[in-house]
Amino acid sequence: MDTARVIYLGGLRNEAEHLRSGEVIITDAPPDNKGRGEAFSPTDLLSTSLACCMMTLMGIAAQEKNIPLTGLNARVVKHMASGPRRVSKIEVHLEMDGAALSEKQRSILEHTARTCPVALSLREDLQQDLTFTYR
Repeated sequence: MDTARVIYLGGLRNEAEHLRSGEVIITDAPPDNKGRGEAFSPTDLLSTSLACCMMTLMGIAAQEKNIPLTGLNARVVKHMASGPRRVSKIEVHLEMDGAALSEKQRSILEHTARTCPVALSLREDLQQDLTFTYR
């Protein structure tokens, strides 16, 4: 089954429709690559997808292991390289309520994040720098 339909809108912009839900996102080339930067760039989505996948899988693990998971949020920083132009590093800074979590619970959540499908699908030379803050 098809996942998405993408239409080039011109002006370095695309419209991507998720076929199952009908949800639509727009992408735009970044200003440093001839775009306007008015929406996520494709490489922004790549980087953001890593955080979304980690958080989704952490949520699944938390449900299955009865680990309280509240206040989970992430800040994503994308680093670009040239020759060829590519994402060279993604920083994902995860923060959550969790001062009372045990070391075992933290270990489960952190391992789950590091082994999410997106993390395992990225090239090995793309550095993934993760931090976990429990407040």
